[in-house]
Amino acid sequence: MQNTLKAPVTFEGIGLHTGKPAKMVVFPAAAQQGISFKRSDIALGDTVVPARWDMVERTALCTRLVNKAGVAVSTVEHIMAALAGCGVHNARIEIDGPEVPIMDGSSAQFVRGIMATGLQRLGVPVRAWEIVKPVLVETRDARAMLMPCDRLKITFNIEFAEQGIGSQSRELDLRNGAFARELCDSRTFCRRVDVETMQSNGLALGGVPGENAVVFDGPVVHAGSGLRHADEPVRHKMLDALGDLALAGLPIFGHYIGDKAGHSLTNTLLRAVFAEPGAVREVTCDPVRTARLPGQGLVWSEIPKDVRRVA
Repeated sequence: MQNTLKAPVTFEGIGLHTGKPAKMVVFPAAAQQGISFKRSDIALGDTVVPARWDMVERTALCTRLVNKAGVAVSTVEHIMAALAGCGVHNARIEIDGPEVPIMDGSSAQFVRGIMATGLQRLGVPVRAWEIVKPVLVETRDARAMLMPCDRLKITFNIEFAEQGIGSQSRELDLRNGAFARELCDSRTFCRRVDVETMQSNGLALGGVPGENAVVFDGPVVHAGSGLRHADEPVRHKMLDALGDLALAGLPIFGHYIGDKAGHSLTNTLLRAVFAEPGAVREVTCDPVRTARLPGQGLVWSEIPKDVRRVA
């Protein structure tokens, strides 16, 4: 059956790019409602922004949703990943600013808040997208693909000249709470050389190295008490990919493969999937299929605590 939250859960912090404080409340929602954002700081007009692939405005550094009235919510990928990874299918998210709070740069605090509140099962079966045939999109140096699979799998490869990152690859089957266990505490990251460029362009104004972002400066890593995983960057890329894929509106049965991909390319992939005749079909999930979805089998004791560090 579809899930929502048992009760509202509140998160407060600052936006990574705007640097502005934000209060976000995730409310329960009825079956078939999906996920939507509502700007509570805007009094007039259409203030609801559906969390959907066709609402995405192309940006390189975060995922930004904009409705037809021009109302926007930015950096939605981490809360979307948390909802998908916890098996939440319906929620109404009210936020009093233009950007989701970055928290510690990962999805971990969102996951803990959602699971501490608990889920409410709804009396309607889960619907999902099943990838029927491969769809590939490419740029000059990056590619993203969705292939048929009886569950959701993510494979990601990254390659950076920065000594502290280098080449990293990982593949993960998202069943049995794997997102919360393996990915949710992996933080956003960047190179020190990029920080000044971003800030001069009015971005990353709320970023604090080691507090809500991992910053790589050659061999030096600014990561607070240390990296949470030896391959934390590629795990965070997988986290982002799950959040961006969640904008399909329904869970996906498919194998996502990303090579140096980012937010914009993953959204381009979703657009290509829904534009390609016969590439995807909607299915109603029986208990066997539902058990293969992210969030099923998630156990509270497996959710990472703040103290996990490897370096």
